[in-house]
Amino acid sequence: MTFSPSLLSRRRLLQGLAAAPLAGAAGRVLATPAGQDARLLLVFLRGAYDCCNFLVPTASDFYYQSRPSIAIARPGQAGGALALDAQWGLHPVLADSLMPLWQRGQASFIPFAGTEDLSRSHFETQDGIELGQPLQGRRDYGSGFLNRLAGVLGAGPVQEVAPIAFTDQLPLALRGQTRVGNMGLAANGRQALGPRQSEAIAAMYQGGALQAPVAEGFALRDEVQRSLQAEMQAASRDAMSAKGFELVARRMARLMRDRYDLGFVDVGGWDTHVDQGGSTGVLANRLNDLGRGLAAFSEEMGEAAWRDTVVVVISEFGRTFRENGNKGTDHGHGTVYWVLGGGLSAQAGGRIVGEQQALTAGTLFQNRDWPVLNEYRAVLGGLFQRLYGLSPAQVAQVFPGGAAARDLRLI
Repeated sequence: MTFSPSLLSRRRLLQGLAAAPLAGAAGRVLATPAGQDARLLLVFLRGAYDCCNFLVPTASDFYYQSRPSIAIARPGQAGGALALDAQWGLHPVLADSLMPLWQRGQASFIPFAGTEDLSRSHFETQDGIELGQPLQGRRDYGSGFLNRLAGVLGAGPVQEVAPIAFTDQLPLALRGQTRVGNMGLAANGRQALGPRQSEAIAAMYQGGALQAPVAEGFALRDEVQRSLQAEMQAASRDAMSAKGFELVARRMARLMRDRYDLGFVDVGGWDTHVDQGGSTGVLANRLNDLGRGLAAFSEEMGEAAWRDTVVVVISEFGRTFRENGNKGTDHGHGTVYWVLGGGLSAQAGGRIVGEQQALTAGTLFQNRDWPVLNEYRAVLGGLFQRLYGLSPAQVAQVFPGGAAARDLRLI
């Protein structure tokens, strides 16, 4: 591991040393032309969550005919959906987490969203989304769309902000020319470098210009590790917090509030082929944990930072509109994206946005799935234009060969 004073600022050095396993500690700093304090967190739900029981099409009789065992009842009924408007409802377990954000105009949902990939393969579609490259032609697995976004932002005026992956391994979305650190916050807190290795590295810079920054970097790393250990010990009294997403989300919020402005995290376990459940059950439990975690993230950010933060929740694809013979759902196509943040626009906050259509037997894609009407690269490109002030040419660098950015006026 080497550090170059010409490439690495003091703050970047501290960030790199704090981020176990010290992957990609060096790199360029970023800039946010439209909003100098803008923060973006991408949450990837791996396994393809069932959007139909998250954003419930309560006005569709066909939905209730198609899901005799797992449908979420209409608003006002026992275990019924939380009414969002005349057409849509929200899963009832989200009453205390996402629903308050919706009511404050800090949540928006984009149905009929997704990719044009028709493989219905978890891995192929996940890779394709993270890479953000055209479906046709050779894929460059060393260039993810979030890394290209970081590169575009880094080409502007210098500001000391940085990307981070809250994962054990660097995801495809953040691989590329701009070097990015990763930190698995759900891990057991074991340090990547032991005391002897730390002492050896510190000795390398003894008496030099970087002596103080290196020492501070290791001190910050130790502080983070102590904090994680203390939280884990406290959480052992509460099994749900120990196993759930909420504790991780609060850790992410503190780091993004103070140190990082572009984040990625993935949450697994959404493949519900068997016994998915309805208002209660497997999917309900996972949505509850996720919703509480995202609500905790917004709370931990604090009001000022939350106003400058956008959280986007995506998944590789949706699931079949009809339930299967095992009271679950199978791999589908279109899904629902979530956009959360304290600065959502009046046109988007507390609203269902994007192109939509009625869900009937005649409008299903291939007679089984939600269609994709809001292609993900166009949607994210439009968001990036507003969040960072990117030009069409810059959006094309992030999503080469993609459709023109689609401005849903999210912020």
